[in-house]
Amino acid sequence: MQFSFSWLPTFNSGLLFRMIRPWKTIRSAPVGDFRIFKIRADICVNPRTGREHEFFILDSVNWVNVIAVTPDQKLVMVEQYRHGSATVELEIPGGMMDPHETDPVATAVRELREETGYAGENARLLGRVHSNPAILSNLTCTVLIENCRLRHGVEFDQGEDLETRLLPVAEIPKLVADEKISHSLVVAALYHFDLWQRGLKQPGPKLPGHPQKILARTPPAPRRARPS
Repeated sequence: MQFSFSWLPTFNSGLLFRMIRPWKTIRSAPVGDFRIFKIRADICVNPRTGREHEFFILDSVNWVNVIAVTPDQKLVMVEQYRHGSATVELEIPGGMMDPHETDPVATAVRELREETGYAGENARLLGRVHSNPAILSNLTCTVLIENCRLRHGVEFDQGEDLETRLLPVAEIPKLVADEKISHSLVVAALYHFDLWQRGLKQPGPKLPGHPQKILARTPPAPRRARPS
């Protein structure tokens, strides 16, 4: 999926800005398969200089984050240890899309149930961002699920150890400001939620009406792995 920035002005204070052009990829070669992502090396031409440069790209399936809100306006969150930062992080539920999944809303419903035992209503796509456009080729989708209640037991895989936390929605901005929530993609998801609360963001259609399908652009990773 491509995001367009054609709305950006080309003039400012009488000065003409140069429009940034895509770099042409002249060859690409696989580097390695690391289970949750694959690495490739692209040789691209700088449109400004005409010179070739090598870039390493991480290909992964799309990721999903879940904004799960209870009837009494609490957010269903999880705590877990993160190996990249070597810290215990306060996050929202989420994970990678399974090989057979093409709908991030369905993935969100599954991940919420497996990680926390909660289920709700009105699940729909709230927003999406490039996970890290400098090196990653995938998207991270944010899905909103309302009226969430504890209805199931958790279904952890062998590599998971999580604790569910219920936190008032009103306290979330302070937790982000105090860096108690520091996962960048979680913060991005919470911003989408804030925009929706302020009426500045319209969610997609509800499941199962007209599911939002965002196809993974790379071969799928094994089931149940969760990005760091």
